[in-house]
Amino acid sequence: MSMADSPAAAQPGAARHPHDYYYRAGMELRPAPETAAVSPLWLTRPHIEQFSPWITVRPVPVQTPLTRLFDDHRWQGDELMDALVLAFTRLGMARGRRMLDRALDHGIDAVTDPPPELVALFRQLDDPPGWFDAGRWERGRRLWINASLAGKLTMVLSDAMGTFVGAEVSAATGQTRRFLADFRRRELETVSWFYEVTRPGGADRRSPVFKSIVRVRLMHAQARLALRRIWGDGHFARHGNPISNAMTMGAAVTFGLLPPLFDHAHGRRISPDDLDDVMLYWAYIAHLMGVADELIPRNAVDGLRMAHHMILTAGGPTEWTDITVKAAADHVFSRNPVLRRLQAHAAAPVVGLVSALAGESLVRALLRASPLATVRLQPWQAIAERLVHLNVTVRRVGDRLPGARRRMNARARHGDAWQRTGLALAARRAARSGVSGTPYDHHDTSVR
Repeated sequence: MSMADSPAAAQPGAARHPHDYYYRAGMELRPAPETAAVSPLWLTRPHIEQFSPWITVRPVPVQTPLTRLFDDHRWQGDELMDALVLAFTRLGMARGRRMLDRALDHGIDAVTDPPPELVALFRQLDDPPGWFDAGRWERGRRLWINASLAGKLTMVLSDAMGTFVGAEVSAATGQTRRFLADFRRRELETVSWFYEVTRPGGADRRSPVFKSIVRVRLMHAQARLALRRIWGDGHFARHGNPISNAMTMGAAVTFGLLPPLFDHAHGRRISPDDLDDVMLYWAYIAHLMGVADELIPRNAVDGLRMAHHMILTAGGPTEWTDITVKAAADHVFSRNPVLRRLQAHAAAPVVGLVSALAGESLVRALLRASPLATVRLQPWQAIAERLVHLNVTVRRVGDRLPGARRRMNARARHGDAWQRTGLALAARRAARSGVSGTPYDHHDTSVR
């Protein structure tokens, strides 16, 4: 029986949890892990405003075939890359990475005696799925870049809430301690990746963008195996797989759709066909990141139903939320109690902006153990709401002026300008800490 036909184990040779396998078509779906319970914490006003024009928003999301599959895939990682990491632990991680890099640069045929797991991975990478359309992918990229700055900030802040408040991701990022012990490198990697995927040609097998996506995919698989070994079956039984296939897909949906959803909610309309193209742009990125094909939405509405379900069942905050945010606050705020209070008050406008875009309940959950726990959100939240609405209004007026399409294409020529600016700032901060690149190899030593 081939790998494609068998319910392969995520931890071969181990005494496995009964849900520790990879899904095959026709299998009975696994239930969601017990920690994936619906919580009112995530049903914020921004979420309702952005999702309700497209789908029915309810405190308990309606189950669909894709959301049931999403819950099932919380139990599994990335089958091809997880298998390759296990192979690299046998070969030696340094040797394995050299093989991967050579295959990325020159093709799998250029690798001498590649392990079968590497051959299987490149069989997927070298053969785009039938639903992929390069023209629509490029159009989706341009439409995404054309979203307002306010829309992109909404995406960034929502991602931050998922990272630091949501149960699965906050636990994974906290346990790996990247934000605690290696913050500048982790920051640079994140900002660099987001900019890279907005550059033209990212779907091209030979492009540097494509290669960066695959290297991040490897890093996620390394972290996943390390976390499985640290946490053991007890954690798996309650939470499912860390950095799961489901959450990778859900992140791609929110990264992709939140900016145009925000603009649409504020009067800058996007057509269903255009939103579908944005979904396809990020769906192919999810494919390259190792999401199982059956879980990838083929249109925006299916993606939104999945994201609505994922967001409302994200759980958290966790102990790692408090540990990570407190550590960040210690870097930013003075140890002098008086200065610390003054700095907290001075930060109120920024916190108000975050609350306007991400939701007050999430801001309070994020900051509950920080010096900003009791900071006043008003009038700053109301001011921020007016400013971001104005930002979208200006862009909406610009859409009606001559040359709008030319301006949209110009904005996308070299990737997203705002992401590029953020990368330049992060690179300067990283350089002061001695960090100069993003090889995505931090977890090469995490798996033995």
